[in-house]
Amino acid sequence: MELRARIAELMSPARSELADLVAIKSVADARQFPVEECERAATWVLDRFAELGFADAHLEETADGSRAVVGSRPCSTPDVPTVLLYAHYDVQPPLDDDAWRTPPFELTEKDGRWFGRGTADCKGNIVAHLTALRALGENVPVNLKLVVEGSEEQGTGGLEAFVPDHAELLRADAILVCDTGNAAVGHPAATVSLRGMVNVVVTVEALGTELHSGMFGGAAPDALAALVAMLGSLRDEQGNTTIKGLDNTGTWSGEPYPPEQFHSDATVLDGVSLLGDGTVSDMLWARPAVTILGIDCPPVVGSASAIVPKAAARLNLRIPPGTDPDQAGTSLIDQLRATAPWGVQVTADIEAAGAPFKAEIDGPAYTAMAAAMQEAYGLPMATLGQGGSIPLCNVFADTYPGVELILIGVEEPLALIHAPNESVDPSEIANMALTEARFLQHYATMGSTKPG
Repeated sequence: MELRARIAELMSPARSELADLVAIKSVADARQFPVEECERAATWVLDRFAELGFADAHLEETADGSRAVVGSRPCSTPDVPTVLLYAHYDVQPPLDDDAWRTPPFELTEKDGRWFGRGTADCKGNIVAHLTALRALGENVPVNLKLVVEGSEEQGTGGLEAFVPDHAELLRADAILVCDTGNAAVGHPAATVSLRGMVNVVVTVEALGTELHSGMFGGAAPDALAALVAMLGSLRDEQGNTTIKGLDNTGTWSGEPYPPEQFHSDATVLDGVSLLGDGTVSDMLWARPAVTILGIDCPPVVGSASAIVPKAAARLNLRIPPGTDPDQAGTSLIDQLRATAPWGVQVTADIEAAGAPFKAEIDGPAYTAMAAAMQEAYGLPMATLGQGGSIPLCNVFADTYPGVELILIGVEEPLALIHAPNESVDPSEIANMALTEARFLQHYATMGSTKPG
């Protein structure tokens, strides 16, 4: 295939470009990295797409102060569909630098993979976009629009607020949300389901001050023990999330996630069981799941022989499609209050919330994508869920009724996105670039010309 050969030739410049992007410390949090780093990344992205025919590419400031790269590339052929390409240039902070085996902001090749923060999430997807368009050259058979945002990882909602107010700017028939990936290297997939989420911070107070555990322990209420009891009510012995009012019996009908693969992907220690009474896919994509993100209490080192008067926890509740985040948050808070022992004082607040998403997969864009993935990978396209949330998908769906949203990308479990030692398999960049190029060719002949 001519496109495959062309993309193979383009992988050397693709590596150089990804190295350039990874070197930019574009964490969208001024408390951690200078804002100039995100500005550098935005300008880099703008310049590269401008070189590829997005002559009107420009920066748009969004509500949270971040800048999105926006542009369009019209096709000379009339009555062809419009495709919006999405990615984000901001990245997660590197977390513990000592845990990285390679410098986080320096692209490093090791064991056939390219390591560095953002290599997979999501700068690798930006490079895949560029590689696909370079492979097609002047022969892009559809109208293209582009949006690459700069604050997705911080969840501050800049682009989510921008889209409804600038609907015509980004209107398209199909949107490629390139911020997910495959179940494994070489196994193509589209993500068709996203869990929503609710973050809750709960605080428990029992005493006016710390008290000597020898003098008062046994009769004085312990805020930390109360919090532990409340948190213990959120799961049963098998690990199922048990929040009254939330269905925890859902099942997943798409691609299964083999337990042995999950054991490896999740680095589960020998002898430790997986949670829940459903399949791995059920537990990840079809049922609610609560996680304790953090607890405010005395650390082990330096703790005194004292009863804790006040303790707090930050909880993350993931919810499957069909579950309302407001109702889920209320149910979680109600259970925390109901299970609080000894009359302790409980304060609970919803910190953030996002709705789940489920894609419609029976349109021409999905047909074109399935054909493209089959050609690029030599395997049929699977349909996956994802435990993470992408609130922008719901904004797109609400703003453009009828639009086809396809979630794809270069990520897969070994990429370790959001963790130390993030990496990408370069074959995924090549195959996703080929997939995108062939998708645009297929969709030009079968896609609706009526904007969504």
